[in-house]
Amino acid sequence: MAHPRNRVTADWLAHHLTDPQVIVVDCRFALSDPHQGRQQYAAGHIPGAWYLDLNQDLSSPVQAHGGRHPLPDLDGFSKKLAAMGVHSQCADSQGQEPTLVVAYDDSRFAFAARLWWLLRYLGHDDVAVLDGGWSGWVGAGRPTSTETPAPRPGQFTPAPRQGWLVDIEAVRDRPPAALLIDSRSPERYRGELEPIDPVAGSIPGAVNYFWQDASEPSGQLKSPEALANHWAALDAADEAIVYCGSGVTACVNLLAQTLAGRPMAKLYLGGWSDWCSYL
Repeated sequence: MAHPRNRVTADWLAHHLTDPQVIVVDCRFALSDPHQGRQQYAAGHIPGAWYLDLNQDLSSPVQAHGGRHPLPDLDGFSKKLAAMGVHSQCADSQGQEPTLVVAYDDSRFAFAARLWWLLRYLGHDDVAVLDGGWSGWVGAGRPTSTETPAPRPGQFTPAPRQGWLVDIEAVRDRPPAALLIDSRSPERYRGELEPIDPVAGSIPGAVNYFWQDASEPSGQLKSPEALANHWAALDAADEAIVYCGSGVTACVNLLAQTLAGRPMAKLYLGGWSDWCSYL
C-alpha cells in the first residue's frame, strides 16, 4: 500500500482501520492536567489506537536546562513503537514494508504533531496526523472503543536526522538571514502573559507565527495553498529555526510548513523554557 504522508482524513482512516500496516496513536494531553489525556483514552478512543503520553512517552524527565520536554530516550521509545507493531523504514531485514503511523489529538495537532515530528526526526517518514482530530472523528459518527490493543511484533530502528535539531548556542550564533520563529501565542511572544515558564518574553530577533494559525477552530488543517501563503516570508530566509515553549506546539508549525511544500525547518527543542533558564 502506498501510504499517504503527513495528513489523512477521517474517511481514509475509517477505511483503513483494520489494515495491519496502519497503527493509530492517541496523543491527547493537557498541560494543565497531565492525567487528562490517558483518562480520555480510557473513556473512549479510535478502535485499535494506542496511547502515547507527552510527558511519559514523547519526552524525557526535565533537567536544569534543555527545556520542559526534552527528547525521549530513543532506545526506550523505539521499543515502545516496536511493541505497538511499528516497522520503521530502516527495519527492512524481513522485507516488511514500513508502517503508517496516524497520530491524533483533540488540541488542533498540538501533541499529535510532536509524535509526527519525532518519527520524521528518527527517519520514519510514514507518519500522518488525523485531520480534524478526535472531535472530527466523533462528530462524523465514527466508531469508538475502550479496548487497549494487544502488543504486536514490530521492529523500529531509529536513524536520527541530527541536522534537524539546534541548541541554544546555535540559536545565539544563527546567521543574520536566518528566520527565528516563535510559535507561541502573541501575548506570550510579547511578554504580556506567561502561564507556564518563570520568565516572560521572547528570544531577541524572533518573529511570531502562532501555531494555531495553521488550522481552523474546528480542528481542520488549512489548505496547502493557504499555508503556502502563510509561510511566504520563508522565501527570503536562508534557513528557518522554529521554537515554542518546549518543542511541542512548534511541531505544528513544522507540520504546516511541510504541508505547504517547504523543507523541514530546524527545531530549537528547548525553546523559551530552555532560553529563559539561562536568564
